[in-house]
Amino acid sequence: MNYPRGREAKVAGAALFAGVVQFALAMFLAEFLYPGYSVSGSAISDLGATCTKGVCHTVQPSSTIFNLSIILAGLLVLVSGYYLRRAVRANAIVAFTLTAGAAMVGVGVFPETFSVIHGIVSLITFLSISFAAIAAYKVERSPLSYFSVLLGIFSLVATILYVDGEYLGLGVGGMERMIVYPVLLWSIAFSGELIAEGHKF
Repeated sequence: MNYPRGREAKVAGAALFAGVVQFALAMFLAEFLYPGYSVSGSAISDLGATCTKGVCHTVQPSSTIFNLSIILAGLLVLVSGYYLRRAVRANAIVAFTLTAGAAMVGVGVFPETFSVIHGIVSLITFLSISFAAIAAYKVERSPLSYFSVLLGIFSLVATILYVDGEYLGLGVGGMERMIVYPVLLWSIAFSGELIAEGHKF
């Protein structure tokens, strides 16, 4: 197996961990500070800008917190992808990681007020992170390699249902979180393995 190694693996893991953890915490904080926000009935992107029937508004400080945090997360994921490229010989995981990082930056730069563009970069984010989790099995040790595939498939299926408008009683926000939470958990686990593998050299 092509396990990550060296200082590059540690940097890739540290950047990924910092990016996803700060985003998760910022997202929760933005939810808490948004009056009347519903994790079931409200989309995650509503935290950055809320648009209903063509009318958009932002709620501060939630909007600033969310948009800045996802931009920072995207930049750190890009850093992780760059160093991951130097730590492994597996093109798929690197490509999906870099794509996800760039798309995450796009989500923050183009919130819901940029309706079509926002929808495109959000979908790219969902798909690329899901495929990254699946592709990572080639560079992970078991049992994480098996869990990452399962989490990636779970997120991918949730994305398909979300796009099709099938929310399974969870609401638009609940189904969107079924996309995001599994890959957030995978990212944290994967970052830990990268850091641990890097310490062996």
